[in-house]
Amino acid sequence: MRNILKKRYLIAVVLMLAIAAGLVREAGADEITIAAAADLTFAFKDVGEKFQEQTGTQVKLSFGSSGNFYSQIQSGAPYDMFFSADISYAKKLEDAGLTEPETLYEYAIGKIVLWAPRESKLDVGAGLGGLNDPAIHKIAIANPEHAPYGRAAVEAMRHEGVYDGVNDKIVLGENISQTAQFVQSGNADIAILALSLAVAPSMKEQGKYFEIPAADYAPIEQAAVILKSSRKKELARKFLAFLKTPATTSLMQRYGFSIPQTTPSNPVK
Repeated sequence: MRNILKKRYLIAVVLMLAIAAGLVREAGADEITIAAAADLTFAFKDVGEKFQEQTGTQVKLSFGSSGNFYSQIQSGAPYDMFFSADISYAKKLEDAGLTEPETLYEYAIGKIVLWAPRESKLDVGAGLGGLNDPAIHKIAIANPEHAPYGRAAVEAMRHEGVYDGVNDKIVLGENISQTAQFVQSGNADIAILALSLAVAPSMKEQGKYFEIPAADYAPIEQAAVILKSSRKKELARKFLAFLKTPATTSLMQRYGFSIPQTTPSNPVK
């Protein structure tokens, strides 16, 4: 009798585990994973929450540098979508046959700003020329080797003729979010950041910024693709369609992004 009860107990446990596993798989079925450029950290948390509210689909976000994500995806990283801060990375994946055909979409144009903590005595309004101030010992930018915002920062400093004079003061963040952390924590005096971070409520309260003229650097064209390896292509298409709605584009604009006009090469599907 004891053995029979033991067997029944084991069967019940196995059934419960099977049901739990089924629920996990079912929950995972309504989830998409997105590799997103770090400048989207605040904006996409809002976008993801609103998408989940409307569709019930959870958006699992990983933020980092576009160049690093590009390398990971080439090596088979299991993302459903890639939102790059540099359109060239998305195009390279498309050319390599790693994306769903005709899903490349230019979703935004980014901007850079000079940012310092609110209590800092530095005058960010002086623009990039103010980086020559002897009170500035460390200037944080994203690593230009793989972060588009870092490349834009270097280009803008060169355009303004200050790069050579401040080069030895520059400290590199792995991505634009880490760059922001450097200056927020006091490990840098000032930083060149994405406008989308500077206008986010938490950073807006903590700091002050000056928008660097767009003429100082090439447009930061940003693009998204759905990856061919994705098992959630239909959900990914729904997210891409959601991104193109007036309400979502308006939200992105509130975070400082310019939205490219719809063209034959940038279709709304």
